[in-house]
Amino acid sequence: MLVEFSQGKIIVTTHEVVVKLAAPSQCMLHAQSEAISLFSGANVMVANTGAVKWTITLDNPQQLNILSEQLGCDIQ
Repeated sequence: MLVEFSQGKIIVTTHEVVVKLAAPSQCMLHAQSEAISLFSGANVMVANTGAVKWTITLDNPQQLNILSEQLGCDIQ
């Protein structure tokens, strides 16, 4: 599943999430699906694997709902 947002693209599979940030940074963030948490209100996706943590703010609640459905995780 591909979700486009203002900062780039989010690629979601059953096992992994990859965030490709757009130019100029062109940074890629990877995380296993079970390391992802979703938070409403601020529309935030957080990857926390213990040693590594990153946060991405999404554009709208619809994107958060799509990720929730694809990952099978609840929105907190």
